[in-house]
Amino acid sequence: MADRIIWKARKRNLLFFGLPWTFTVYSLDEDTFNITKGFLNMTYEEIKLYKIRDFTINRNLLQRIFGLGTIHICSADSSTPEFDVMNVKDVMEVKKIIAAQVENAREASGVTTSEFYVTDRPGQH
Repeated sequence: MADRIIWKARKRNLLFFGLPWTFTVYSLDEDTFNITKGFLNMTYEEIKLYKIRDFTINRNLLQRIFGLGTIHICSADSSTPEFDVMNVKDVMEVKKIIAAQVENAREASGVTTSEFYVTDRPGQH
């Protein structure tokens, strides 16, 4: 059974006035963030939400004009330690939705943020 999709959007193209004319689709379900890219050759990326550590929102002038923004996400995922959710509408609201789902996924899996930190100091965990 597939997880319920909580949020889904297509990356928007700044050259076409912020319209969703690209082949990149972002989706969020209860425990994963998914990125699908491509038309003929497709790439699927899946990041477990409990591995997401930090968010940064970037909005350049064109993005602000078209009501868009980019969310830069840092994760503890080995294949995707950092990625951008580019040119999405209502970027602040989307960031809140993702952050809430990250917290829910951490609680459900019993993971705390401190488990992601690595230290080189002897005797510390």
